[in-house]
Amino acid sequence: MKPIIGITLGDPAGIGPEITVKVLALHSVYEQCRPLVIGDVSVLKNAARMVGRTELRMNVIEKPSDGLYLPGCIDVIDMKYVDADKLPIGQVSAMAGEAAFQYVKKVIELAMAGEVDATVTNALNKEAINLAGHHYSGHTEIYAEFTNTNKYTMMLAHKNLRVVHVSTHVSLREACDRAKKERILEVIRIADQACRAMGIDCPRVGVAGLNPHCGENGLFGREEIEEILPAVEAAKAEGIHADGPVPADTVFSKAQGGWYDIVVAMYHDQGHIPLKVVGFVYNQEEQKWDAVEGVNITLGLPIIRTSVDHGTAFDQAGTGKANELSLLNAISYAVSFANGRQR
Repeated sequence: MKPIIGITLGDPAGIGPEITVKVLALHSVYEQCRPLVIGDVSVLKNAARMVGRTELRMNVIEKPSDGLYLPGCIDVIDMKYVDADKLPIGQVSAMAGEAAFQYVKKVIELAMAGEVDATVTNALNKEAINLAGHHYSGHTEIYAEFTNTNKYTMMLAHKNLRVVHVSTHVSLREACDRAKKERILEVIRIADQACRAMGIDCPRVGVAGLNPHCGENGLFGREEIEEILPAVEAAKAEGIHADGPVPADTVFSKAQGGWYDIVVAMYHDQGHIPLKVVGFVYNQEEQKWDAVEGVNITLGLPIIRTSVDHGTAFDQAGTGKANELSLLNAISYAVSFANGRQR
């Protein structure tokens, strides 16, 4: 049986609804999975008008097992959190924040109950969910709380470039303080397990340094000597093919060139910037994005979660022009992980 993939709409005032309609208009998606939208059907109908796909039928269901999962028909669990006539498209609002949070909570519940095989999230707006009274810094923290998970990390992927993070949504000053041996070793282990789950039998894990030139033997900092290298050596002792610390200004080029299957980054921007440089392609001549690719995956959870690797793009919301490639990639990764678990 093809896996059931639960897809949240993200912030309903952003581009999530539009790119969801665009992706689910593709017959190829239904060839690999059974997609199920968690959101508001009124928002989906508006999005279908925005992207010119009004021929698509909306099939409102109560539970995943009721879905038809046929091309030309979008199965949706209608959460009824949004008054589409009052929704300010492209703006932060508590109504949209509440809806986005509830979509995520619902899809987690379905996955934990085994009713969907994997979850895919569209972007939410952190300010909006906080306005609605839900004080989280992002999807990852919501998933961690509602799955009772303590050890987790974020992975970004674009083609053969994969990155996991020691820390994510904290200040740069705090990120440096979090680069400790035990956490780095924990992330190396998760990286190794993630690659194996994707069918890579003997993953090669590149571990980035924290400081310029990996600290130049202590001249620019001692984290490489006291924290990162000991973590790498401990991983090697466990049979993991880890290498590092490797200077951050070369480790990603090496990974893209095939030296490593995955890179352990020490903090958010160290890992995000190289992925988005290769995945986000802006056409200056035509003034549009040719590609917005990449997948955000939370590792270490008891359920599968992949996500688009971009934000709500309020500036594009309502235009029907948003690029759907990242969502398509996220669904493909979710299917890959779900099939791996089934095997």
